[in-house]
Order: sequence, then structure tokens, then C-alpha cells
Amino acid sequence: MTDVKYVTESDFQDEVITAELPVLVDFTATWCQPCKMIEPIVKQLAGEWEGKVKVVKLDADKNPNIMMQYGVMGIPTLMLFKGGEIKERMTGFQPKEKLEAKVTPHV
Repeated sequence: MTDVKYVTESDFQDEVITAELPVLVDFTATWCQPCKMIEPIVKQLAGEWEGKVKVVKLDADKNPNIMMQYGVMGIPTLMLFKGGEIKERMTGFQPKEKLEAKVTPHV
């Protein structure tokens, strides 16, 4: 499984908004049980999509401004950014097949 890098408020613009590839951002927290359940799926997809989709995580507790900016009210929330715009948004635990179905059309 691929390790997924964390982004922060200071590098979100460079890592996500201006990235050349589509970027799947996993808004997560260490105390969140559904986040822990989805983590292996996110890591697996990061490996499968290497070179096609960049996959990153954002710690909800450490980055409140990004959470407010994108209106993230519940975690886990996964957002797919492409060209600096949100193309997909999924909140709560999602099976791998559903995540793939949402992201694949944008790759």
C-alpha cells in the first residue's frame, strides 16, 4: 500500500489547487472511526492511481481554515479537485467501488 502524504493550510494551494493531476483530498482526523475504516481503501487507490490521481490527506483538527473554506461539516469527507475546482464530494464511509466510480470519469 502507498503512504498518503498530509497537506496543510500552508501548502494546500501548491499541492492541491495548482496541481497538474486531479487530486483526491481525504479530510480526516486521528480520533475518527469511519476515517480509520476508509484509510486502507484510500491507500490502496493511491497506489492504483499513481501517476493519474494524486491522493493526499488533510488533518481536520490542524487545518480549520481549509475546513471552513470548503464547508466540511463531517468527516471523513473526500473531495476530488481538478484544475483547482471541486469535481466530486463524498462524505462518510464509502466502499472502494463507489469511490472509483466517482473519481474515474475525471481521470
